[in-house]
Amino acid sequence: MTDSRYQIRPMACHEVTIAIDWAASEGWNPGLYDHDCFFSADPDGFLIGLLDDEPIACISAVKYGETFGFLGFYIVKPAYRGQGYGIRIWQAAIDRIQGRTIGLDGVVSQQGNYQKFGFKLAYQNIRYQGFSGASQSIAPAIVDVMACDWQALMDYDQSVFTVDRSAFLLSWLNQPDSHALAYLEYGQIAGYGMARKCRTGYKIGPLFAQTELQAEALLQALQTRLPKGSPFFLDIPAINPSAMNLVNRYAMQPVFETARMYIGLEPPVPIDKVYGVTSFELG
Repeated sequence: MTDSRYQIRPMACHEVTIAIDWAASEGWNPGLYDHDCFFSADPDGFLIGLLDDEPIACISAVKYGETFGFLGFYIVKPAYRGQGYGIRIWQAAIDRIQGRTIGLDGVVSQQGNYQKFGFKLAYQNIRYQGFSGASQSIAPAIVDVMACDWQALMDYDQSVFTVDRSAFLLSWLNQPDSHALAYLEYGQIAGYGMARKCRTGYKIGPLFAQTELQAEALLQALQTRLPKGSPFFLDIPAINPSAMNLVNRYAMQPVFETARMYIGLEPPVPIDKVYGVTSFELG
């Protein structure tokens, strides 16, 4: 398909709201303030496809450091699907981060299509839903993230995520209607988590911890910051048995699933420390 009326270019910051609104229409329940945070991760990493200047397709291809990239927001407006517009913006995104390890969290129904492009399944992520309960006592090891040494927090995040994303986290952890807490052990960061307001309820992510008990303490503390009875969502890697134990112990229910897939060398993520994925759009 070579329709010259179809143009692909990087989004401006305000245009990222288009992708987020489309994601909401797909039932992905984005955060209320995600667009500024996502844009800060890589200002050139969000692409829009326009037909006669009308936005009809989008995708993100965010670069992390020199070796890693992540695809997200791959959406074509329903009326324009199956006409070649999607594959063109997909290829533009791949070209932007070619030569890196590339990750994505794709809907399971599209897993076969991603495999055709060379992506290999690493594991499944499952979104679980729970409801915030009565206030509970907070473990003394729990502190506000902003009370922590910033570089120590970035170092801890990179030890789990495996690449630096400090520009993104500076925005992510400071967004309105959010709560970010850390777990300190002997004065050192041993885990941290965040809850942010979404179109429906709250999402908790990331939720990183050294142990299941630390992850549970963070989850309990974050819940107490939410309005009682609010739905909250936690996206866990299904191959982490401790994370599965945690959601089962809280009687959380699975509501959505994605396939984490990679092209290239799979990053050495310590999955046993991942109790909540930051976001399916940016990894």
